[in-house]
Amino acid sequence: MTGSTPQTLGTNHPQSVDVHRLEVVHVEGDAYTVDVREHRLQVDQPLAAGGTDTAPTPTELFAASVATCVAFYAGRYLHRHGLPQAGLRVRTEFTMATDRPPRVASLRLVIDPPPELPEHRRAGLLAVASHCTVHNTLHQPPEIDIELGP
Repeated sequence: MTGSTPQTLGTNHPQSVDVHRLEVVHVEGDAYTVDVREHRLQVDQPLAAGGTDTAPTPTELFAASVATCVAFYAGRYLHRHGLPQAGLRVRTEFTMATDRPPRVASLRLVIDPPPELPEHRRAGLLAVASHCTVHNTLHQPPEIDIELGP
């Protein structure tokens, strides 16, 4: 699960590196759109934080990204073993750090498997879901470069 279509850059990266692109554009106030392939997402801030609360915050999307990645891997595990995915659910809660810099301090995810999941498949489901791409990325963080354009 990567989240966007790979595109190869021929300038700064070797030809074998797949580059995935998305674009964030200001709408108004604290609202932005995010274009990913042919999909458009929105982000905003709650009213209490000065936004118009028209969409989730970037931090909520971050938590949602982890949760949906876990759900995707869990679903693939179930499919691979011929088990139903109906009823699969991932519940997530997060807390913010109270010190600086601002960041998510903790994430808790609970996988509610389908009721038909056999007991002997529970450990395997948890092991696979715990190694989703987003979770792996948090454990081995990427290099991040932030720069100003022209």
